[in-house]
Amino acid sequence: MKKLPAIKAVDQDVTDRYAIYQGDSCELIRAVPGDSVHFGVHSPPFEGLYKFSGSDRDLSNSEGGSFWRHYQFLISEMLRITMPGRIQAVHVMQLPTSKRRDGFIGMRDFRGEVIRAWQDAGWHFHSEVCIWKDAVVAQARSKSHRLNHKQVVKDSTISGQALADYIVAFRKPGDNPEPVAGALKRYVGEGDGPDFAKFTTDDDSRNWFSIEVWQRYASPVWMDIRQSRTLQYLTARDGNDEAHISPLQLDVIERCIDLWSNPGDIVFTPFLGIGSEVWAAVQSGRRGLGFELKDKYFRQARINMTREIAAISADALTSLAAQDGEDEANHAPLGADGAASCLEAVS
Repeated sequence: MKKLPAIKAVDQDVTDRYAIYQGDSCELIRAVPGDSVHFGVHSPPFEGLYKFSGSDRDLSNSEGGSFWRHYQFLISEMLRITMPGRIQAVHVMQLPTSKRRDGFIGMRDFRGEVIRAWQDAGWHFHSEVCIWKDAVVAQARSKSHRLNHKQVVKDSTISGQALADYIVAFRKPGDNPEPVAGALKRYVGEGDGPDFAKFTTDDDSRNWFSIEVWQRYASPVWMDIRQSRTLQYLTARDGNDEAHISPLQLDVIERCIDLWSNPGDIVFTPFLGIGSEVWAAVQSGRRGLGFELKDKYFRQARINMTREIAAISADALTSLAAQDGEDEANHAPLGADGAASCLEAVS
């Protein structure tokens, strides 16, 4: 294995298992060698929905054509750095519209816009999965009258469903030089999952543990994602910024990593946030690479990279309790997570 060339950044934390850098991902990604990343997963800013910092370099501060030109640059750079035949997974959701901004109350096809942007850059649209969300929880946090039963009684033409999450996956054209091979060795999700006693060998196509895990993962809708299992986020809030952090669920990240990468592979994210994707990559026996613009998020990511699974599990329970109390107090809405970078490329 050869190391990546030194990346000039505001700050960095580089080990043999991960490399995270503070700075503008549009600049930092240029130092990553071509065809060196095995897999990537990220949650981009949802255009116009959340502002993560006051910087004009922050993609969350771009809207309309400037947003898509900004994001399109990263999409094209990810095509360059990803190995042929390998996958980048993107977390998205449809976006609500408002009367003040859009002139009507409804939905915007942000998911479709993201898919078309990746296709325009040369990626193949590989697959997608819908992630179930609890409408009762969504109503409590968003206070959307579209989800209120009294709106159904008053005039149901205004009512609508809660917004689901999606993972849309894109494959770089070309033949994959390093197949992602072998049985699924763990189940990540709600409940105990299949009986591991059914596991036989890594190359057995009749390995019933792996078959039963795959049957769940192959579903077009993931109903068993633990919504509260995220990296702890409360200490990363900055009173000077509108930073609604709600990190992507670790179950989602780990499923994607297990499905589309090998142990030892480099997992990349251009939106590290507080470190969810890189932390999950390292805990899954991969190497993580991530970039983050905001200094407070980067500092939290650096701390999180030193934390073990037991601490994360305890924080998930603490986080859930805090959210419950917050919901009862003021139904405060939560936000989104993102950003990361890497360290060594397989020669």
